[in-house]
Amino acid sequence: MAVKPAFQVIVLGPNGGPREDKVTGLLVRSTSTNWSPGSVVAVDAGTLLAGIIRLIQEFMVKGRDKKGAMRAGPFAGLPLPFETAEANAAHVFREIIGAVLITHPHLDHISGLAINTPILEAGSGPKPVAALPSALSAIKNHLFNDVIWPNLSDEDGGAGLLTYQRLVEGGNPRFGSGEARGYVRACNGIVTKCLSVSHGHCMQRFNPATGRHHRADSTVFASDQLMLPPRNLSLENVEAGFYSPVRTPLNIQPAPKEPLMARVESSAFFLRDDKTGKEIIIFGDVEPDSVSLDPHNKRVWRTAAPKVASGTLQAIFIECSYNDSVDDAYLYGHLCPRHLIAELKVLAAQVMEQRDRTAERKRKREQDSKGELSLEEVSPRTKRMQKSRTNSVAVASREYRTQRAASGSWSKSAPPEVMIQIEDLEDPDPDQWADAIPLPLHDFSVYIIHIKEYLTDGPPPGDRIISELRAHAKEANLGCEFFLPDPAEPIWL
Repeated sequence: MAVKPAFQVIVLGPNGGPREDKVTGLLVRSTSTNWSPGSVVAVDAGTLLAGIIRLIQEFMVKGRDKKGAMRAGPFAGLPLPFETAEANAAHVFREIIGAVLITHPHLDHISGLAINTPILEAGSGPKPVAALPSALSAIKNHLFNDVIWPNLSDEDGGAGLLTYQRLVEGGNPRFGSGEARGYVRACNGIVTKCLSVSHGHCMQRFNPATGRHHRADSTVFASDQLMLPPRNLSLENVEAGFYSPVRTPLNIQPAPKEPLMARVESSAFFLRDDKTGKEIIIFGDVEPDSVSLDPHNKRVWRTAAPKVASGTLQAIFIECSYNDSVDDAYLYGHLCPRHLIAELKVLAAQVMEQRDRTAERKRKREQDSKGELSLEEVSPRTKRMQKSRTNSVAVASREYRTQRAASGSWSKSAPPEVMIQIEDLEDPDPDQWADAIPLPLHDFSVYIIHIKEYLTDGPPPGDRIISELRAHAKEANLGCEFFLPDPAEPIWL
């Protein structure tokens, strides 16, 4: 008997530009809610209303049933109260979409939100816009600010069509219980938890005390007198490290200073179905840990691994903007196939470790139930993984921490969960799980979004990206499958 899917996902905007009509925007609903009011959550809104109109127009020609519901397409089963695609799309935005989650405030992820929001004044109340504080600060101060666009929020005397919901990074432990602890309501039937990731670095840093962004060399983030100002830093200085001392007195070592560059914060949203406990992850734009000055992805994979191992998490939506011909220096905080596979190898290693821990606990329970002495058994695979790193960890850890501290990417005062460990740097060896049955990411689906279009003759850029991903994944013994979402085809998970 086939298992009913927990989620339906509609990828309104699968691309990362330069076309403005198909940039990032996704709709997610729990299949248990049957298109009831507030049962859909939008994740990013580069494309929103325009994408909904396009899909309703495409499939309205196939007619509606006796209750007025669409017969075909991504919105099949959705009752349409109006005659035109435009009016029905407005109804979806006002009444069916319960909230909008924003991964980060770049225009290709929020432009539809700005342009579409005025039609909410005919709705039933303000639309929640949920994101990390840094993202909402940028939207509030630089978009809905009565300069770039009218203040349509319910803060600072605005029109009140939107209401900001500031999320707690890593989840709010005051909400939920058990496996859902830390998750907050996204829409009817779905809860969410947001983890921060890096989308590269720039000169703007978010100051939680003021709720604003400032240049890293401003008076808010004063740089040390022994530091060169940004205008004196060459590109080589920036790539190699943050600091370039003018002069340092002999025998005096300056204390660690704030870096001249700041991380561009993006997000990974864990979405959990209330009824089944199934989950998916939707990433905003994200750079690989291997080139990041502030690696954060390993924390997402560590959180995801137990869910993958148990089968509750079977799919992610993640960007892969370019193919492998693009050099690291020109990725601009994005992924390409070689780096996405490297990230998935980290997830795979975490999944295998989780399997080993689960198997060990099971063995101990069986021994205890038989009255036998429980031994600290370790699986052969875990022994191989431990042996491969034991001899070099101490030396490599010291060297790495010295190098990273000198470059300013973190200081000794950084929280432990953010400070990277030496094992996080290692490129996992796929041979460790080559004989695993099943492979670590078996039945795991990876949906590729945010592909950059070249607008030239020839094959679509996504074709080459998918081909490279599949070749790398086979070599890495991952076992996962890769897909290019088509807005006209709903995704059932």
